[in-house]
Amino acid sequence: MSQTKITVRDNGPLLITCPVEVLDAEGKLLPIPAEKAAIALCRCGASANKPFCDGAHRAAGFTSAVRAPQ
Repeated sequence: MSQTKITVRDNGPLLITCPVEVLDAEGKLLPIPAEKAAIALCRCGASANKPFCDGAHRAAGFTSAVRAPQ
C-alpha cells in the first residue's frame, strides 16, 4: 500500500500525507517544503493560496461531510 494517504476533512480540505508531488496544469511541480508531514488542498474554492487550503472555508461557510458507502 502507498505511503500517501488522503483524508477528506468534514467541512474542510483534503489532507494529504507526504511524500506527495503536486503538479500544475502544465505539469510543473508546485513547491512543498521538504519538512511538511502533510498538505491540505482546498475543496471550497475560497482559498487565496489555491490549490492549497488557507482556512477560508470557515468564513465561506463551506459544508461537506463525505462518508464511504455502507
